[in-house]
Amino acid sequence: MKLATLRTGGTTRAVRLDGDVLVDLGVPDLGTLLEQDDWAARAAAVTADGATTYPVDGADFAPVVPAPSKVVCVGLNYRNHIQEMGRDLPEHPTLFAKFADSLIGPGDDIVRPEETDAFDWEVELAVVVGERVRRARGEEAERAIAGFTVLNDITCRDWQFRTREWLQGKMWDSTTPVGPCLVTPDELPGGVRPALDVKLTVDGEVMQSDTTGDLLFDPVDLVEYVSTIVRLNPGDIIATGTPGGVGHARKPARYLLGGETVVTEIEGIGRLENRVVEEKSA
Repeated sequence: MKLATLRTGGTTRAVRLDGDVLVDLGVPDLGTLLEQDDWAARAAAVTADGATTYPVDGADFAPVVPAPSKVVCVGLNYRNHIQEMGRDLPEHPTLFAKFADSLIGPGDDIVRPEETDAFDWEVELAVVVGERVRRARGEEAERAIAGFTVLNDITCRDWQFRTREWLQGKMWDSTTPVGPCLVTPDELPGGVRPALDVKLTVDGEVMQSDTTGDLLFDPVDLVEYVSTIVRLNPGDIIATGTPGGVGHARKPARYLLGGETVVTEIEGIGRLENRVVEEKSA
């Protein structure tokens, strides 16, 4: 299945993509749906004949989960990105966090803060959690993966590297597009360990192109590791890291200045298309 959160009539609705229509699943957003123990069966059982539907064409999608209890991100998880950043392969995942206020929809503007001169891009495969788990291992960790979506981990590099901790470069308001939909593992080659092409372009120029098969720590590894530290709840998001090609590592470095269109794509899942706009001071 492909599931999403649609903006409509001043509110949001959880929907299932069926060809050229979106089928209303009877709850306000995908996070609410995932909190139900039998969410997959409920989503599959709703028929287009018996529910409100909306056209896919022109749909205004919200962040796939508008208000996750946590967004856990992984740094340095593609071998080629680790090498371009001049670092050794890590023994353990490098983790940082984002907050729900940083998330935007797949077609929303990315707001470039006036405080940064080093605004960068990062295409990422994101895991969406579908079960409440703690210290999950093996099959339990696999079952906890509801599906996958696309995330662009936009980063203020100058703030990221002010200290050894990266959080302040990663959590800026209205900078992180995520969506357009959650795709369940049964629809993807490799299932819960999908091997998918990822690509990011800026104004049509390819900046990143790779496959999730290059991940050092795969999605199941990450669910196991993160759930050891903290409880994972339905709707939580784990961003799995970015491949080589980020602006900061280029010679000379290249950043988003405002006015660009950034397209972030993952095979079998979908694309984000976002305009970079400068933040207006209050």
